[in-house]
Amino acid sequence: MTESRLAGQVARAVRHERERAGLTQQALAGRAGLSQAAVARIERGDRLPSLPTVERLLGALGRQLRIEVEPLDSHLDATLDEAAGTALPERIEDLGLNRIVDALGDLPYVLAGGTAALLQGAPLPVDAVEVAVRWRDSPRLTAFLEQSRAQRWNARWEEWGGVHPEPEEPGEHRWLTRYGELRARMCEDLPEPVEVRVGDRTYPVEPLVEVEVADRRTAELLRRYRQRRAEGATPAGSAG
Repeated sequence: MTESRLAGQVARAVRHERERAGLTQQALAGRAGLSQAAVARIERGDRLPSLPTVERLLGALGRQLRIEVEPLDSHLDATLDEAAGTALPERIEDLGLNRIVDALGDLPYVLAGGTAALLQGAPLPVDAVEVAVRWRDSPRLTAFLEQSRAQRWNARWEEWGGVHPEPEEPGEHRWLTRYGELRARMCEDLPEPVEVRVGDRTYPVEPLVEVEVADRRTAELLRRYRQRRAEGATPAGSAG
């Protein structure tokens, strides 16, 4: 289990129990002897808190921590199964894909990474719209980011904001915009796209064979998805 996944699980558990108790973050912080800012960071899943801190928070809610173990990466199988059971139009809506695509306007881009795999039939977990953008179009991307009041991911502090949004500046190409999260792979030339039609919309999409070369994480998920499909564990899709 990765630290980021465990931090997300702790965040959901604390938030659920706090809301179940009808408390604000400030009220819970007062009970647990922490600051409201610390509770907010924990509930966002920004970083993994110490076990004593988690026990203090849950104890203040009349709850206690229970630890269980599971097979390595079994959460990926559950996530793949859940994604496979959700219709593509619903996934697109949840992702906010059309909102971001419409807002990008005439900026040249190709949908990439997990977004590209999703649109080509692989029900992978995708939590941000991923695009390939040329370096020479960076000023136009910056204009979109400014228009959408984007905050860039600050890897040092593990939070949004506090760093320059321009792609030329050091840092991950990952922004939280008013339309949803956007991640970009900056490149000299755009990959030759294939057109994928869903409903009444057509999307320029990076072919799967190129996704697997350019995006290691998505390639690993694709291999896992195909293996499970071959074993009959995941409903068949259209991804090759």
